[in-house]
Amino acid sequence: MSVQRIVIIGAVALGPKVACRLKRLKPDWDVLMIDQDEHISYGGCGIPYFVSGEISDVRELMSTSFHMLRSPEFFETAKGVRVRNRTRALAIDRANRRVAVRALPSGQEEEIPHDTLVLATGSRPNRLPIAGIDLPGVMSVSNLHQAMAIKDQIAKGEVDRAVIIGAGAIGCEMAEALNDLWGVETTLVEIAPQVLPGILDSDLARMVLHHLEEHGVRVHLNESVEAITAAEAEAEGALRVKTGSRVLDADLVITAVGVRPNSALARDAGLLVSPRGGIVVDGRLRTSDPAIYAGGDCIEITHRLTGEPVFFPQGSLANRQGRIIGTNIAGGHATFAGTVGAFTVKIFDLAVAAAGLTAARARAEGFDAVHALVVQADRAHFYPTQDLMTLLITVDRKTRRLLGVQGLSRNGDALNGRINSIAALLPYKATIEDLSNLELAYSPPFSSALDIVNALGNTAENILDGFNAPIDPEDFERCFLGADPDPEVLCLDVRGPQNAAPFVDRFGDRWVNIPQETLGERLAEVPKDKRLVLVCNSGVRSYEALLQLRHAGITNAANLQGGVAAIKQAGLVDLSEPDQDGDS
Repeated sequence: MSVQRIVIIGAVALGPKVACRLKRLKPDWDVLMIDQDEHISYGGCGIPYFVSGEISDVRELMSTSFHMLRSPEFFETAKGVRVRNRTRALAIDRANRRVAVRALPSGQEEEIPHDTLVLATGSRPNRLPIAGIDLPGVMSVSNLHQAMAIKDQIAKGEVDRAVIIGAGAIGCEMAEALNDLWGVETTLVEIAPQVLPGILDSDLARMVLHHLEEHGVRVHLNESVEAITAAEAEAEGALRVKTGSRVLDADLVITAVGVRPNSALARDAGLLVSPRGGIVVDGRLRTSDPAIYAGGDCIEITHRLTGEPVFFPQGSLANRQGRIIGTNIAGGHATFAGTVGAFTVKIFDLAVAAAGLTAARARAEGFDAVHALVVQADRAHFYPTQDLMTLLITVDRKTRRLLGVQGLSRNGDALNGRINSIAALLPYKATIEDLSNLELAYSPPFSSALDIVNALGNTAENILDGFNAPIDPEDFERCFLGADPDPEVLCLDVRGPQNAAPFVDRFGDRWVNIPQETLGERLAEVPKDKRLVLVCNSGVRSYEALLQLRHAGITNAANLQGGVAAIKQAGLVDLSEPDQDGDS
């Protein structure tokens, strides 16, 4: 193959990966990256941690692991890649293989020839169609300029109150960034009925909501912002955010309502773009023009469980796709299979992670979805640093196939290890039996002999096989803890008396305590005329009790998934008692 001229439009994540891969494979080729910003090749996912102060210098986001600044000069001298930053691509002439560009400082325009073109144009933040969205003090956090402006405003003491519109991953991360280090009074407004919509099912989302509120973040769900206005009185702050239910005063408003593919350049060039705006590519990441490749946040990819196209902007995917594009342009044959939507985020002390489909999404896709929830120690229960981990798995009732997993833990590395192990199984139609028998490295400082991943598979198997009759924390709240509890429902607490006592004191005759180890002797005390919810600390001993009752002919019982640990995490009870019966 003769010497080629490669032009890459976009130089944040995908672009640099393509360029560097190409120069390693084809050192003599001419590789040029174009980007309209002055900052290139930076870690955009680190923006919330820069705003929070955990990353003190913005240059760390633009540096290599060996602390060299990824500047145009670095790419030209260390990588052999030419860079033209502050240069905007205006149009693509596919017939003549040229790109029209404008140098932003001078306004000078020219056409740049190429043999192969790569589109790494990324995404754009969604823009709310409301009055006041352009007021000073209203911004998103889609690039380093905005991040630096927000941090500068906060550091100057100009922000006492902030409103964040959108409680997705970025919104939650920014709530932590403003509240935790800077002490900014922070409010999240979300149009959906839960935080992290589309990422978590409602039971785990409720736990994240409680965690946010515990750290002082106010959260308003089921509310949309109707307008933003400048405040009339200085004491109110600079801005006023009006929802359908309230008016919120703020010095800073951050919009975090998602992003969309930045595909206008491709569409104008006649390339195939989906109705949702993503550039359509094949498995080799070629567009509808085989001389043009695209990857990163500007494209749609295939979901490996549904086979449907999805938009899933992730820096990790962009880097992997960049290597594939570089390989293919250099004459190789690499393919990108798609995504299972593996995701993780840190929210204050809590790590949240997921992969695959939520139960709600699985049902919408036509699966007969069932879910199992497990709360268990992430290490051996006797190891000093063990902590509780919560995992929820979604499976298909008919095929027993794993469809998705999500979880929470204070030990984020431990959580990510579990989620990643299941994410790796999802594309291959693994079943709950595969999960029950999944081999995982074991040592008490790192895991239990029966790991929570295996316990999750076992629990799902017991549910599908009819041994376990579960009730979710959300359903338990409605029938027992809500404003209008069902008088036919009683709790049978099978923990020790000391654990159960605060609940018996609070709920009286509605909360019956019979420890599981004495249940066989005290079956006569079990109410036969009520529906029973069996409760222990984590759902393990209550499952044993469920089987005991069923053997004795008592079938009016359900097992609370995750036990008291789950309803505490969700903030459904505010009681605390010592854990002495060893099942949490």
